[in-house]
Amino acid sequence: MTSAKYDVLGIGNAIYDVLVQTDEAFLVSHGMAKGGMALIDEARATSIYTDMGKATEMSGGSAANTIVGIASLGARTAYVGKVRSDKIGEKYAHDIRAAGVAFDTAPAAAGPATGCSYILVTPDGERTMNTYLGAAQDLTPADIDETAVAASSIVYLEGYLWDPASAKEAFVKASKIAHGAGRQVALTLSDAFCVSRYRDEFLQLMRDGTVDLVFANESELHSLYETADTDTALGQLRKDVALGVVTRSEKGCMVASKSGVIEVPAFPIETLVDTTGAGDLFAAGFLFGLVRGVDHKVCGQLAALAAAEVIQHIGARPQLSLKELAKKNGLPV
Repeated sequence: MTSAKYDVLGIGNAIYDVLVQTDEAFLVSHGMAKGGMALIDEARATSIYTDMGKATEMSGGSAANTIVGIASLGARTAYVGKVRSDKIGEKYAHDIRAAGVAFDTAPAAAGPATGCSYILVTPDGERTMNTYLGAAQDLTPADIDETAVAASSIVYLEGYLWDPASAKEAFVKASKIAHGAGRQVALTLSDAFCVSRYRDEFLQLMRDGTVDLVFANESELHSLYETADTDTALGQLRKDVALGVVTRSEKGCMVASKSGVIEVPAFPIETLVDTTGAGDLFAAGFLFGLVRGVDHKVCGQLAALAAAEVIQHIGARPQLSLKELAKKNGLPV
């Protein structure tokens, strides 16, 4: 196996985030399920944006947030995601490149606008997402650069990408290239609603070896195996995939492998502000640990640190250097 050009390459929906702090009444008035992610059309996007008031706007997307987090820890990263050649698309490309991430996906010259996610953050820090995929759903197998994928130690895929048919094909193509080059493939299940839509397909990806590592929170894990019992679900997860990492909010995480399950506590925080990006940055820390060759416990500690940083401010990308934060806390970088 040749040496890697990139430590981690992420593939996902390139989404511009529009965040606003609001109350429960706003969610009710717009018929939103608190804490979830709903796919919306352009008309509903316009309606929500019109009503939501002053917002914080920044580049986002689940896998992109993870890749930016890994870059902040000091690793070599690349990202594949589709934007439109519009103003938001140009800003998106600038932001991710400015974070030190290689981003070479050609923008769409026509078709839907760059995707946006309208994120409502309630006083308890919970985020409710309404996502207009726009150009993101037009990612195709042609956008997968075989050379870049084969040159990446780990290829990281987001479950949200499983919605558009062409993106599914791109997802599977990338996995085949990665495995052909002796690389690893990781998948985040993204959202319990996403799991409920594609449960059988996700399980197939795990059982046929398309993915080697799965990230999930407890809700996603329970949905995947249609059980409320975490131990039962973990037992099945260990059978279905080489490595599974389950986040449990303030209770930390569980790392499930063929050799057993270990628990890693959450990193302490001062104030919970916004949970947007918590899972994304958790995955960033864990994947960084893997490519640095540390054990699963230390991977979990790096993950907990990165997640703790992002939930203490608005937005899904780190505001501090995660590399410096890790050094300060005695973790390897």
